Amino acid sequence: MEHKKENFELSTPNAIILAGIIIAGAIIFTNSFKSSGNSGVPDLAQNPNAQIAAKVNPPQQGDHIKGDISKAKVVLIEYSDLECPFCKRFQPTATQIISEYGDKVALIYRHFPLDALHKKARKEAEASECAGEQGGDVAFFKYIERIYEITPANDGLGEAELPKIAGEIGLDVAKFNACLSSGKFATRIEEQVQSGIKAGVTGTPTTFVLNQKGTQESIVGAQPIETVKQVIDKLLK
Repeated sequence: MEHKKENFELSTPNAIILAGIIIAGAIIFTNSFKSSGNSGVPDLAQNPNAQIAAKVNPPQQGDHIKGDISKAKVVLIEYSDLECPFCKRFQPTATQIISEYGDKVALIYRHFPLDALHKKARKEAEASECAGEQGGDVAFFKYIERIYEITPANDGLGEAELPKIAGEIGLDVAKFNACLSSGKFATRIEEQVQSGIKAGVTGTPTTFVLNQKGTQESIVGAQPIETVKQVIDKLLK
């Protein structure tokens, strides 16, 4: 199913090295995963099992990545909303996939808050970016996983919980609050929304599965893990 539109301290040298590895991996992966656009995006409201025809943007600098993108043969690019109940349901599936496939598969998480349905989701997306600013992808994924764990979904999470989550995962809460109040990541969130719209996303979660041959499949909604594995295994051949 889908929902319709609607202590991480790094020394300076280590941070520079880590950033270099991530950027290099993204460049390698982007060069391998080619994209060719076409038209004919289906109306997922009427046909939730339809394949999305438009091509998604390949991995790029600034993406939050789980797994080793420099080794991955397949990448999942998930567009998700932190207050979407189906995204909440799909989160453990995505985590299990990365655990089971190891270096063969990497996951990229992109924001697609459904403002008409979930008025809190966009600010929660900004909060996750503030977590990532302090602790990189490790903190980013810990933050969103904790949100999915505790939110009742559909705007059920109180805003006061956002700094509490930051503290729970070992972040500097004062820095986190300053970041969140600044709105510095609002533009990034909107850019990801627009990239999703361009790719044909109309509901969440929508996950694009790409391999190094340029083949793309789409998984719409909180599909069971067996379905996700079938798509991945097909693209690994």
